[in-house]
Amino acid sequence: MTDKIAFSSVRPRHSLDLLSQREMTSLVEVNPEVYALFRLCALAVLNTGVNVDDTREVSARYDDFRLQVVPEPRGLKLELHNAPAQAFVDGRMIEGISAHLFSALRDIVYTHHKLAQVGQFDLESRSGITDAVFRVLRNANIVRSDTSPRLVVCWGGHSISRQEYDFSKEVGYEFGLRGMDIATGCGPGAMKGPMKGAAIGHAKQLNHGCRYVGISEPGIIVAESPNAMVNELVILPDIEKRLEAFVRLAHGIVIFPGGVGTAEEIMYLLGVKMHPANADIPLPLIMAAPKGSEAWFERIDRFLRHALGEEVSRHYDIIIGDPAGVAQRMKQGLRDVRDYRVRTSESFGFNWGLHIENALQQPFIPSHERMAALHLDRSRPQHELIADLRRVFSGLVAGNVKEQGIRQVEEHGPYQLNGEADVIALLGELLAGFVAEGRMKINPDNYVPCFSLAC
Repeated sequence: MTDKIAFSSVRPRHSLDLLSQREMTSLVEVNPEVYALFRLCALAVLNTGVNVDDTREVSARYDDFRLQVVPEPRGLKLELHNAPAQAFVDGRMIEGISAHLFSALRDIVYTHHKLAQVGQFDLESRSGITDAVFRVLRNANIVRSDTSPRLVVCWGGHSISRQEYDFSKEVGYEFGLRGMDIATGCGPGAMKGPMKGAAIGHAKQLNHGCRYVGISEPGIIVAESPNAMVNELVILPDIEKRLEAFVRLAHGIVIFPGGVGTAEEIMYLLGVKMHPANADIPLPLIMAAPKGSEAWFERIDRFLRHALGEEVSRHYDIIIGDPAGVAQRMKQGLRDVRDYRVRTSESFGFNWGLHIENALQQPFIPSHERMAALHLDRSRPQHELIADLRRVFSGLVAGNVKEQGIRQVEEHGPYQLNGEADVIALLGELLAGFVAEGRMKINPDNYVPCFSLAC
C-alpha cells in the first residue's frame, strides 16, 4: 500500500464554504512565502497521527506534496498531489481532517489577505496585538458571545509516559462529567489525553455541542499535528499570539508534565498572573500529575520560587494523583471566574481585562546571539526576568523541533544560556531532568541537547 495519494480534491463544508468570486480569487493569488506556509500547515494537518516531531523529516518525506486552490462558480476546491495516505479512507479524505485543512487555509491565507495584507493589524502596541488576536479568533468562530465560563485550557508535553497520558485522560473525563470544554495545543500526549477523556465524560452526561479547541501556530504545527479529537482548529501567526489566545480564551488552566514548551507556557502565564494590574482577576491555575511524577513539579516549583520569589507559589495549586480533585478545584475556580466577570461586566468569551506586557507579546526569533544575550539575573526587574525566561524556553523549543532552530544548532552548536550562577544551576537541573526523562523529543534515544550552560 502506497503512503501517498497521487491526486485528490476536496471541498469545504464547515469553513470557507460560502465565498464570493472576488474572495476566492484572493485565496488563489498569494505570494510564494504565504503559499509555502500554507503548504507546511496543510502537510501537518494531513499527517495527523504520525509520531514524528521533526519538521524536516516530515518535509523530506513529502517533498513532492503540492496543493492548489481552485475557484469555481459553485465554490472553492482544493486539489492535492501526493498527499499523505493516512488522511484518506477508501480514497476519500477523512471529514475531520478536511475541516482542519480548510481551517489552515482560512487562517494562513484568508486572514493574511483580509487583515494583514491590507494593513488592518497594529502589531506594535499592546492593544493592537490583542485586537489582532481577537480578530483571528473571531474569524475562526472560536470567540463566541453565547458561551459560559467552562473552557479549560490544558497544557503539557507531547512526549510523556503512558501513565501521565492516562492521568491526563482521567482528568479530562472528570472535566467532561462536569460539563467543561477543553482547549489544548492540539497535538499528541497531554494535549490529546484531556480531550479523549472529556469526550467520554460528555457522552455519559449526554452533553451536546462540546468543544475541543486546538490552538496552534505555523512553527510548531508540524511537530504537533492536530489530534483527531480537535473539532475547532485555529492557527495564530506566531507563538506569542498563540499564548495570548490561550490566556484570553481560558476560564481556567491545567498544566500536566512536559518539556521546555510547557515551561515556556508556565513562564508566560506567570508573567501575566503576577502583574499587579491582574491581581484581582481570577484565572485558576492547577499543576497536576499522577503519583510517580511528583518530581517534575517539585523541580518546576523549586526553580520558580528561587527565580521569582516565594510569592509565586500563591498563583498556582499542585495536585498529585487525584483527577476528581483537580476537576472539583477547577469547578470552584470557574464559579469565581463567572462571578467576577458578571460583577465587572467582562466578556465570558474573551478576557479583555488582562494586562499583558508588550515584552510578552513581541515575537522572539531565536539565534545564538539573541539566546546568549538573555541574562537571567534576579537583580533585574521581575517583568524583564520573566520575559527573558519565557524567551529561553521558546528558543529551546525551536532548537528541539522547529526547522530553523534545528538548523542553527547543527551549524553553530548549542545555544549558550547565561545568567546568575545559582539561577543557571537550577535551570540546568530542570533541563537535565527533561532530558533524562525523555521529555524533549518523541524519540529521545538519540537526542542531543540544543543548549549549554555558561560556567
